[in-house]
Amino acid sequence: MDPPGGAGEVHWRWAGPRAGRSRARRRALGAVERQPGHGPRLRRFAGARARARPAALLELEPSAVATVLWPLTSTAPRVAVVPTAAEPRAPAVSVQGVSKAFKLPHRQYHTLKERALHPFHSRTFDVLQAVDNVSFHVAPGEFFGIVGRNGSGKSTLLKCVAGIYGIDHGELYVRGRLSPFIELGVGFNPDLTARDNVAINAIMLGLTRQQARERFDEIIAFAELEEFLDLRLKNYSSGMIVRLAFSIAIQVDAEILLIDEVLAVGDATFQQKCFDEFHRLKAEGRTILFVTHSMGDVQRFCDRAMLLERGHVVDIGDPATVARRYNEINFGQVLPGSEGARSTRAVEKPAEILDAWFEDPAGLRIAAVAQDQPCCACIRVHFSQAQDDPIFGVALRNETGHTVFATTTALEYGPTGKFTAGQTTTVRLRFENWLTAGRYNLTPSVARNGRGDDVFDLREDAVSLVVHGDMSAVGIARLPHGFELERT
Repeated sequence: MDPPGGAGEVHWRWAGPRAGRSRARRRALGAVERQPGHGPRLRRFAGARARARPAALLELEPSAVATVLWPLTSTAPRVAVVPTAAEPRAPAVSVQGVSKAFKLPHRQYHTLKERALHPFHSRTFDVLQAVDNVSFHVAPGEFFGIVGRNGSGKSTLLKCVAGIYGIDHGELYVRGRLSPFIELGVGFNPDLTARDNVAINAIMLGLTRQQARERFDEIIAFAELEEFLDLRLKNYSSGMIVRLAFSIAIQVDAEILLIDEVLAVGDATFQQKCFDEFHRLKAEGRTILFVTHSMGDVQRFCDRAMLLERGHVVDIGDPATVARRYNEINFGQVLPGSEGARSTRAVEKPAEILDAWFEDPAGLRIAAVAQDQPCCACIRVHFSQAQDDPIFGVALRNETGHTVFATTTALEYGPTGKFTAGQTTTVRLRFENWLTAGRYNLTPSVARNGRGDDVFDLREDAVSLVVHGDMSAVGIARLPHGFELERT
């Protein structure tokens, strides 16, 4: 029979815990087994009544007009129309009102004996709401960043998208093959060698045995583990495991990649190889969900970004704006939904940055400067509480988010003296302009005397400076130089 609201042919199959009980369900709904074919695959995770009915997984071949999804938990179907491949902007990942909670028991019984000795103790627990009513869409080919402090729900959300966790509420749609890189060592057997783990993991992620054999050398070469092929994985360092897992993840031809803190472990050489791969994947139009704590990486790679705090969405949009909000929450301890979430100035601080700007040698404010012309970075700070030797800092970043130069008064100046409550001061940093042509952003900060950990105020990308000129150079700085030739 045709599904209500449309007459397109629907092919699907059940997977997961309910697979063995699905035949009668399919007959009741008039569905047929999915036949081999081509076209994008769509996975739907339904979260209604998750405890009683584990989230199911559907794979569908869309019809020429639309794909119709029938509900999993109701005998009166509700129709949800999903755009077909003919509509190029159909979301690759769609998350609608997704929530996920965990039970934290007050008392744990680890053995049957402990349980038998306390038969009448009721099992009480707290509920940790890891993800709370999160909604967002990721377009095909989009590099989407997910940022937030530790415990904000980033990794939990990514595991929900990957199907590792079921969801309690909401709906989650994924169009295309997934390649998750979420948790260190997941999918690996520590008692097997790297050679065996590569074959098993690649097949688990969707490659055939023949494809896994053909790409084995590329995987090992990227991971630079040729000398450790026959070493058991339990003897690998965390960095070696990351390199191996990431090498496999980028070789499985997935349309969607889920990457969680891939750069948190590994040396500088591996990080640069990851950067190169990100550029390649982005150029190929892959869809990437990227979890990181590096705001520089977010601004460098991501088309859009989302900020999470305590399981809630604080902001979605331009990566630079999201990075600024992240630093406001992280350094200013601003809670989402408060006035301070919109501006860190709403929170009373011992010291506050009022303004930041660039000056030329004559003391005039400028927004652009020619190459080789000296200039000055300035910040004005107001103190609401008396402070002894506060630390003033500046960081200069280029358009890709790389830090070109950063310093503090503790490193270059020494003690800054005493400041009374109500006092305002202007701090100037004069520097020789050896920058190459481009746009540069200034991030000023003021912190308590000490190691600089207690930051009073920080303004991410507070002001920009355009450096212009016709002096060609490769890199981020045009250092004073001269060539000498000596013939022998």
